[in-house]
Amino acid sequence: MRAGAFEPGEEAPRRRGVRSPRPRSIRGRVTLAASFGTGLLLAILVAAAGILLQWVARAQVHDEAAQAARRVAVAATSGRLPDPVPPQGRALAIQIVDDRTGRVLAASAALTGRPPMTTRRPESSDTRVDVRICGDRDVARGCAVVVGYDVVTTYGEATVYAAVPEPWFAGSLVAEAALGLLCAGVLGLVAAGVWRAVGRALRPVRRIEQGLADITASDLSRRVPEPDTGDEIAGLAATVNATLDRLEAAVAQQRRFTSDASHELRTPLTGLRTRLELALDDPGGTDPERTMRDALRDADRLHQIVDDLLALARLDAGVEPARTVLDLGELVRAEQRRRDARLPVTIDAEPGVLVVGNRLQLARALVNLLANADRHAESQVAVTVRADTVRADTVRADTVQADTVRAGEAGNGRAVVTVTVADDGPGVPRGERERIFDRFTRLDAARSRDAGGSGLGLPIAREIAVRHGGTLTVEDAPGGGAAFVLSLPLAGQG
Repeated sequence: MRAGAFEPGEEAPRRRGVRSPRPRSIRGRVTLAASFGTGLLLAILVAAAGILLQWVARAQVHDEAAQAARRVAVAATSGRLPDPVPPQGRALAIQIVDDRTGRVLAASAALTGRPPMTTRRPESSDTRVDVRICGDRDVARGCAVVVGYDVVTTYGEATVYAAVPEPWFAGSLVAEAALGLLCAGVLGLVAAGVWRAVGRALRPVRRIEQGLADITASDLSRRVPEPDTGDEIAGLAATVNATLDRLEAAVAQQRRFTSDASHELRTPLTGLRTRLELALDDPGGTDPERTMRDALRDADRLHQIVDDLLALARLDAGVEPARTVLDLGELVRAEQRRRDARLPVTIDAEPGVLVVGNRLQLARALVNLLANADRHAESQVAVTVRADTVRADTVRADTVQADTVRAGEAGNGRAVVTVTVADDGPGVPRGERERIFDRFTRLDAARSRDAGGSGLGLPIAREIAVRHGGTLTVEDAPGGGAAFVLSLPLAGQG
C-alpha cells in the first residue's frame, strides 16, 4: 500500500487548519439552529398562506360572477333588458349571446358592439360554464373569471355571461413575495433576539471561565462567581466551587502529607548519619556493635515508613486485588504467631466466621492494629472475633460508628464480623478518636507516636476496612485503655 493511503472504512485524519463551516460557539450554533427552524416554519406558513389566499380570492371571484350572471338571467327571462345592460356589482362586463347564431343580443356599456367574450357554452348535461380569460382589456386589465348560464330569455335560447376581474395578486407570486419579505424581517428579528438572549444567558459562563483561568495551582483559594438566577448555570457554578473546595482540601492534605513524610524520613536519616559520622570521627571512642544496632534500628524505621507510604499509594490508586473467602479468626491467629510481641496477647475467636477479602490487605490491617496495641498496652492485649449484626435503626448518619448486637438477637440488620483489639494503655480521648486515623497525626496525650510507629498504621487499617465495605472505630476498652473495632461484612451478606 502506498504511503498516505487508508484502509477501507478507516477515517482519514482531519486536515489541520480546515474548519467546519458550522459555528464553533454555542451562541452561534443556537442562533443558527433557531433561525433555521424559524425560517423553515415561516416558509411553510408563507406557502400555505399563498395557496389559501389564491384559493379564497378565486372562489370569491367565481361566486361574484355567478351571482351577477344569475341576476341578469332572471331579469332576462321576465322581459327585455335595458341597453346597455347595467353592471352587477363588480361584474362590469355582461353579455347575452344567442345560442344558435352566436350573436350578441345585449351587452353592458364596456362590451357594446364587441364579439362574445368567449365561445364556450355549457355542456348538454349542465347549464353553467366557467371560463378564465386574459388579455382582453375591454373585459379586464389582467385576467377575469367569466360565468355563463344557459337560459330561455325573451330573446330566445341564450347564454348570459358575467365577467369579474381577478384581484391583482391572483395568478402571480406577488403576494407570496410580499409575505416572504415580511417573514425575512421577522426572521432577522428572531435571530437578533436569540443572539442577544443567548449572549445574556452565557454571560455567567464567561465569568466562570475567567474565574477558572485566574485560579492557579499555587492559589486555590479563589472561587468562580455564582449567579443568583437559580438555573442550570448557577448549579454549574456551585458544582465548580464545590469541586474547587475538594481540590483545595486534597492539595492541602497532600502538602501536609508530603511535609510530614519528609519530616518522618528526615528523623531516622539524621540519626543514622549522626551515628555513622561519630563512628568515623572517633573510631576508638564508640562501641561498634551498639552503633550498628542503632543504625539498623534507624534503617528498620526507614523501611517501615517507606513500606507504609507504598501501601497508602497502592490504596489511593484504587487498584482492586483478588479476593477470596477467609476465616478471620484463623487469620488473626496466623498473623499473631508471626509477630514478635512485646506483651502477651489473648485471642478469643469464634470458629468459622468468614469474610470475603484480600488476604494480604486484611493481614496488614490486623498486624497494624496488633502492633499499635502492643506499643501502648501496659501489660496485655486482648483480641476477640465475633459474628455480630448491625442494626439499621442504630446506625448514625453523622459517624462511622454503629452499635452491634449478637447475631440472632437483633431484628432486621446486616451480619458482620467484628474484630476487637483492646489494650490496657492510656486510651484515646473522645475528641481525638477520629483525628487518630489521619495520616501522620500527632496526639498530645500519652498515645503519641513513640519509636517504632510511623503514624500510618491506623490510617492504612481504616482505608483497608473501608475498601472491604467495613469500618474501623476506636472506643473505651472494658478494663481501661483503647479498643479498636474492625467490622467487615460476613461472607454471603454483601
